[in-house]
Amino acid sequence: MKILIVQTSFLGDTILSTPVIEGLKTLYPDAELWMMTTPLSSGLVKHDPLLSGVIPFDKRGSAKGIKGLRAMATTIKSMGFHRVYSLHRSIRTSVMLALAGIPERFGFSNAKGRFLYHRTFHRNPEVHDVLRNLAILDGEADISSIKADMRLFPPPDDIISDAVKTTIPEEPFALMVPGSAWKTKMWHSEGYRNVAEALIAKGLSVVVAGGPDESEACRIASEGLPAINLAGKTGIGEMVWVAKRAQVIICNDSMALHMASALKVPNVAIFCSTIPAFGFGPWKNRAIVVEKELSCRPCGRHGKRECPEGTESCMRDITPEQVVGAVETLLEGDLP
Repeated sequence: MKILIVQTSFLGDTILSTPVIEGLKTLYPDAELWMMTTPLSSGLVKHDPLLSGVIPFDKRGSAKGIKGLRAMATTIKSMGFHRVYSLHRSIRTSVMLALAGIPERFGFSNAKGRFLYHRTFHRNPEVHDVLRNLAILDGEADISSIKADMRLFPPPDDIISDAVKTTIPEEPFALMVPGSAWKTKMWHSEGYRNVAEALIAKGLSVVVAGGPDESEACRIASEGLPAINLAGKTGIGEMVWVAKRAQVIICNDSMALHMASALKVPNVAIFCSTIPAFGFGPWKNRAIVVEKELSCRPCGRHGKRECPEGTESCMRDITPEQVVGAVETLLEGDLP
């Protein structure tokens, strides 16, 4: 049997979907598994040994619009999939998979275009997103019997650029990822800078990383310090390679949090406008959540572009001392 898994949402959503890969391989050990993701997310799963291949779907680029949707549907149809599990819930995805004519299409009951699936499954909003994703296997397996571990596999050393290899410290280091796609999820960059100063003073090296859009936050957090700034200098696969080598990861409610959980790297997760109860907190990992209890919080499930109150209290009132204290607790005397 040839099975396709579809998740074309954000980077973090792709990582949160990875337990389904192992769940399906447990159910169908002889099946050929493929995964469809965005081009950027493909770097997160392309080295997974349980996948036969990854299909990048550039839905906002070369494959956008009706013409791109039809072209992708034709490509999928030509690959001869017997079954698809769609974790993505957009109407575009539902239509594309229907046009591809995959004989068995499984999706979620709250998907737009759910009528285009042969079977749909309930996503429980009260549980972690890992378990919500695994619900798509309900009826085929006892979900409690599946390991439910997120999985990430860094690229092999020989394809990591020398610029990255030679930059990463040989000694233990903290990886700080101060960015987010949502402004109200971002703890202020000056706070990250103060944490970097404190950790460096304690003898721990600091690496700051993020995508090109997060360069300014990374600059503020590291400029003038003996810290390594990798903002915009790594692909997503190289980011996984760096994160795997960190002693601790410090980040917002963002993709880096899920990367830490998947790699089992101790994690200090700073929650500003959102809360772990939404189902996107640390998972099966040594982690400490740092947050500020406020009457206006949470203000949205996925964060907002601007603070509705105009105060940014959830982003500003967390102190560097709280974050440094969480790092010290996690490392339990392992600081240099």
